[in-house]
Amino acid sequence: MQALLDVYKIRQDFPILNRCLTNGKKLVYLDNAATTQKPKQVIDAICKYYSEYNSNIHRAVYQIADEATEEYEKTRENLRKFINAKYSEEIIFTRNATESLNLIAHSWGRNNIKKGDKIILTEYEHHSNIVPWQMLCNHQGAKINYIDTDYNGYLNIESFLNFLKDKGEYGETKLVSLSHMSNVLGTIYPVKDIIKIAHEKDIPVVLDGAQSVPHLDTDVQDIDCDFLAFSAHKMLGPTGVGILYVKKEILECMPPFITGGDMIKEVHKEYTVFNDLPYRFEGGTPNIADVIGFNTAIEYLKDIGMGNVRKHEKELVKYLYNSIKDIKDIKIYGPPDINNRGGLVSFNLDGIHPHDCATILNDFGVAIRSGHHCAQVLMEKLDIIASSRASVYIYNTKEEIDIFVDALNHVRRIFKV
Repeated sequence: MQALLDVYKIRQDFPILNRCLTNGKKLVYLDNAATTQKPKQVIDAICKYYSEYNSNIHRAVYQIADEATEEYEKTRENLRKFINAKYSEEIIFTRNATESLNLIAHSWGRNNIKKGDKIILTEYEHHSNIVPWQMLCNHQGAKINYIDTDYNGYLNIESFLNFLKDKGEYGETKLVSLSHMSNVLGTIYPVKDIIKIAHEKDIPVVLDGAQSVPHLDTDVQDIDCDFLAFSAHKMLGPTGVGILYVKKEILECMPPFITGGDMIKEVHKEYTVFNDLPYRFEGGTPNIADVIGFNTAIEYLKDIGMGNVRKHEKELVKYLYNSIKDIKDIKIYGPPDINNRGGLVSFNLDGIHPHDCATILNDFGVAIRSGHHCAQVLMEKLDIIASSRASVYIYNTKEEIDIFVDALNHVRRIFKV
C-alpha cells in the first residue's frame, strides 16, 4: 500500500514554488487546470537527453541514437500501463490533446462521418472538442447535437437517449465525444455508463481526458472508450506532448493524418507503403526530449499513487469550496458535492470582472485563470461572459488557499461590493 501524499516533501521537488515575484510576494500557483508545474526530476531528465544522448530516433544505428529510441519507447510502454491499454501500438504521440482530437476528426471522421450523420457532444465541452467536429460536419454535411446539461453540468440522460435513436427527427448518430471532467465546472461525468449506452448502439466514443487523466486513476479497458486524448503538461510533464489512445482494431483502419518521414516503409514514384502502428501517425521528427521527460513525470505520479492524488485534491477542494462559499455576492459554478467535482472551483464576484479579480490576486502572488476557459458554449449556457477559476494539484496546501481567500476578500474591499 502506498504511503499518503506528503505535500511538503513534494513541494521541495518544484523549484518554481520557491520563487518570489517582482512585488516580493511568494508564488501561490492555482492555475493547474491550465498547466502544472514540473518537478526537478522531469527538468533533469530533459537536460540529460540534450547533454548525453541527443539524436534522432527510429533511424540511425549508432549508440546514442539507440539510447534515445529506447528511452522514447519506454515512455510509450509506461503510458500503456498507466492507462491500462492492451497494446503499446495504441499509444500515439502528438503535440497536445487538441491535436489528438483533430487527428481523430481528420483521420477517422472523414472516413466514417457521412452526409446526414450526427455527432453527439455536450454543452460543457472545451473548444478543442467542438471546433474539429464543427469543421468535419460542415465538410461532410453532418450535424452536431448537444446533450442538455443543468447549471452544475449534470447531463440530461433522456436528451442523450433521444439523440441515439437510429431513426426519427434526430437522424443516425455515428459518434459521441465528451470530456470526462469539465475544465470550468469541475464536474466528473459517469463516462463508463455513457459509453456502455453508446456501445449498445455500436456507436464509438471519444473521451477528452485532458482534465481527468492527471487527477483520476484511468483504465481504458474498464471504461471501454474507443479514443482518449490528453496532454503531458497537465500532469507534471513538459509542454508539446499530447497523447492519443485508440483501440487497435479502429486504429488499423485509419489513414495517416500527417505524412512525411518516419511514417512510411517505402516511397516510390507512384505509391507509398505506410509504416506499422503507431508510427504511421507520427510523421517527422517528434518532440523527443519532452516525451522522454514525460516518462519521469509518469513515474513521479505512479510513486505517489493516483488514489492519493485524488484524495489530496478532494480534501483541498472541499476546504477551498467551504472557505469561499459564504463570501458576499459570490457565485460558485459546478456541483456542490465534492465527490462529483475535480480539483477546481470556478466563481464570479458580482459586479467585479474576472480579469480585474485575477489582476488584484496577482498583487498577492496568487495565480488563477480568468476568462471563458475555451468554453464559450458553456458560458452562454451559464449566461456569463467569463469566470475566475482556482485549480489545485499535488503540491498545493491549505495555507495557500488561506492566502487566496484573504486576497479574494481584499478584492471585494477594493471594489466595495
